[in-house]
Amino acid sequence: MIRIVTAGRLARLEQEADQARARARDVQAQAAAAWGGHVRELYAVTDRAERAEATTSEVGVLLSGALAELSEAQQELLRKDIEIRRLRELLESGVLVGRSLTVLMHYGEPHTVYATREDALADTATHGVPAGTAWVPCGERPASGSRWCVAAFIYDADCKGYRRAFMPAPEPVGGAA
Repeated sequence: MIRIVTAGRLARLEQEADQARARARDVQAQAAAAWGGHVRELYAVTDRAERAEATTSEVGVLLSGALAELSEAQQELLRKDIEIRRLRELLESGVLVGRSLTVLMHYGEPHTVYATREDALADTATHGVPAGTAWVPCGERPASGSRWCVAAFIYDADCKGYRRAFMPAPEPVGGAA
């Protein structure tokens, strides 16, 4: 088949080719803009995911620390509960006369109560007293003069309570004897 191409037809073909090229440039520019937007969004999403992962890791560390503290506190609470039950049973048994308690005192203020002197001395290391420290009785000096001291208390049936096993001699008031 033979086709005759005229100058008008050639001009229209060139014009249509120019329009197609312009349309291709516009579509390519739109595609490049869309691609750039997708890449920026991908970077933003990746950054948020990395921050969320870091935060999750920090929260995991904090949570594991809190769980360890909770476990330790529960164990301490259980030990205290057992000691309270034991002391309640002892109190309810009525066999208090002649029994003694040992109180660990810090600058004269009661700090911890123990059933025996041995328990008190064994536990003082947790309060910063080196193991093997020689303990001496407070004697006549006031308990507030010592950083740590151990005082024995015995049950007094007359007053239905405990009193100090060693009572310092009362000082005369105003020189009266």
